[in-house]
Amino acid sequence: MRTRGRPKTSTLPRDEQLRRAKRTRQREAGVVDVQLAMPQALALKLAAARGTAQFLPELDAMLDRMLVRVADFPQLRDLAWNRSAELIPATEAFALYERNWHFVEAARLDDGERALIERLKIEFGHGVINC
Repeated sequence: MRTRGRPKTSTLPRDEQLRRAKRTRQREAGVVDVQLAMPQALALKLAAARGTAQFLPELDAMLDRMLVRVADFPQLRDLAWNRSAELIPATEAFALYERNWHFVEAARLDDGERALIERLKIEFGHGVINC
């Protein structure tokens, strides 16, 4: 006797099939799940903010202020030759520039790196780089 409905093509339960399909779509879109341990009050704020339209752009902007991609700045890349991290905290980048300023070739700084140094100098050095 035939059963009614769609033919069974997978041995997995329907909820597992849906979960795997969602993970595949996310992976193809370049979306990654990140698990963080944080205080409950902060987690509640994060969950509430996640629903707003500007959440991801503002999070990205905040992380851009907090972190520096070493490969994007040639002089910083030279100063950080012994570090394997692709991203370093902005405070560490400022400390590298400040500690090794005598190795920085000012004539070779491009506009982007000059802007970075100026931002770091204002934010962490109170407008001054102590050489």
